Amino acid sequence: MMGQRSGGQDKLFYGFSLEDHVPRHHLLRGIDRFFDFDAVRRQLAPFYSHTGRPSIDPELMVRMLIVGYCFGIRSERRLCEEVHLNLAYRWFCRLDLDASVPDHSTFSKNRHGRFRQSDAFRLVFESVLRRCMQEGLVRGEGFAVDASVVRADASRQRGIPGEQAVDWRGGEAPSRAVREYLDGLEQANPVGDDEQQPPSAPPKNVSLTDPAARWTAAPGGPAFYAYSTNYLIDLQAGVIVDVEATPAHRTQEVESTRTMVDRVQERFGLKPKRLVGDTAYGVAPMLGWMVKDKGIAPHVPVWDRTERTDGTLSRSQFEWDEKANEYQCPQGHPLRSQ
Repeated sequence: MMGQRSGGQDKLFYGFSLEDHVPRHHLLRGIDRFFDFDAVRRQLAPFYSHTGRPSIDPELMVRMLIVGYCFGIRSERRLCEEVHLNLAYRWFCRLDLDASVPDHSTFSKNRHGRFRQSDAFRLVFESVLRRCMQEGLVRGEGFAVDASVVRADASRQRGIPGEQAVDWRGGEAPSRAVREYLDGLEQANPVGDDEQQPPSAPPKNVSLTDPAARWTAAPGGPAFYAYSTNYLIDLQAGVIVDVEATPAHRTQEVESTRTMVDRVQERFGLKPKRLVGDTAYGVAPMLGWMVKDKGIAPHVPVWDRTERTDGTLSRSQFEWDEKANEYQCPQGHPLRSQ
């Protein structure tokens, strides 16, 4: 029988425990068992002042970012709202019901300040990788490499042709994205080293908001500004052993493989016997580096450019002269090694 609830008066006391309201098989429970943030707190200690108002515990912010990663919450503003509302998120972040959630601007300041300067994210990543190695999930015998395109937060309309000159340092103080772009240019082309560094081709379009992002149509469809997240993956259980972010450009994606392989070998003593990749990694410089410099067997399809469509000669157009022991082009000129 249907009836009306009686007693509209609020209770004076409540018996409530977050522990009782988080399901036993919840994803965050499994993650919480293996996390130890003492090393992160020690790593970040020099970046916090001992005077002034109390600082927000860095463990809280890292835990919130883990929640955002696990549940696909990319917006920091929305992440703060979700942690405020969701009991399981509060439990994982060690926040009581009456505890306040940090403002979303706090994340931005720490990500681009303390966390980046201290390399805190890599510390968390490598601590997880070491635990995977201890559990026997990483063999180090074979690696796979690939890249994922991440759309940049930059409008397609706020861009100019790459050949057009821009005075990035003129006018008002440049934004953080512009400062990082200029710092990257200076590192890639140090003063006095112009003769050693061949000039790179300018990008087709440059974003005025985020110039480090590259104009790409790799996933198909309309082009947009993007970055690439490059992954080095152990083949034993699909554990990611290293990550490197680059602009969405094929050459930089391939070059990041060298950085990741060398870094994993230096920090963890892991050197693969074979490396798996798609056609993008089947270029001569990359294959030569794998075979000659690192002694790694490439399991990579070779980028076949024997049949040309750019007006140059295809391989099938060269004829073998057995008597002269050489190939000749259609004009009769010999093809000889330098």
